[in-house]
Amino acid sequence: MTERGADDEIDFEIDPEDLEGSGPVVTEIGAPSLVVDDLHITYRVFGGKKVSPTPEEKPSFAKRILTSGRDQLGGVREVKAVQGISFVAHYGESIGIVGINGSGKSTLLRAVAGLIPPTQGAVYVSGEPSLLGVNAVLMSSLTGERNIMIGGLALGLTQRQVRERFDEIVEFSGIGDAVYLPMKAYSSGMGARLRFAISSAATPDILMIDEALATGDATFRQKSKERIDGVRENAGTVFLVSHSIATVEAMCARVLWVHKGRLVRDGPADEVCEEYKQFVRQVRERRKRDARAKS
Repeated sequence: MTERGADDEIDFEIDPEDLEGSGPVVTEIGAPSLVVDDLHITYRVFGGKKVSPTPEEKPSFAKRILTSGRDQLGGVREVKAVQGISFVAHYGESIGIVGINGSGKSTLLRAVAGLIPPTQGAVYVSGEPSLLGVNAVLMSSLTGERNIMIGGLALGLTQRQVRERFDEIVEFSGIGDAVYLPMKAYSSGMGARLRFAISSAATPDILMIDEALATGDATFRQKSKERIDGVRENAGTVFLVSHSIATVEAMCARVLWVHKGRLVRDGPADEVCEEYKQFVRQVRERRKRDARAKS
């Protein structure tokens, strides 16, 4: 919920030319696939700052006993990760979500996927959302082979369908014989590529991708773009959270800019990304000025 890490928000290591045919495939926009209505997500965090009572508010002996364990944790603090976000997504759209670290991007995505219940508001989905990686069911102690089966079943495929697509998933991920090793032995890039391959194997109605594309090389990013375009051509909806503005501009036609849990801007990718880049540059300059003032 702070501006910490803003210097790393725009990843210029991923250049537009790494994605041949830069720009999202133009598809016909269909009916609404998702409606987010005044969504609020609030976390209760243990260990917040403890506020000492005034003499008039001194708790009774019984209350001190009941709350002693909680007080040792430092009390409870509420963090408003998402605050009143509303938007409508349609079939055939590719939507990027940008924002500095702690802005609520991933929390919003997980709420849309149904992994986090709203504190207030609602999410209405037409079809089945698939959060990239099906992280809720994959197990690091099991082999990639077993996780392909588990992830495929979680996406609604039959065992036969998963077996039929097994070789394609492994080839797409590029992990080779490592598929027979436990996933805890994988590098972060290998794990992310396998999760992308599993999640997109079923051509879901709504595909949500959180940062995974940044872990691959140019070849993998190009394959990923082609897979995303395929989802959209089949009347699906794609959400992409990424720190790489080049990737967002290449794969998305629309962008949501989230800051401190609120929706700042919703519009065409080129316009919103340009405004966001200007904002990040301003943050960088302010941080530099503050650093010079302190030195």
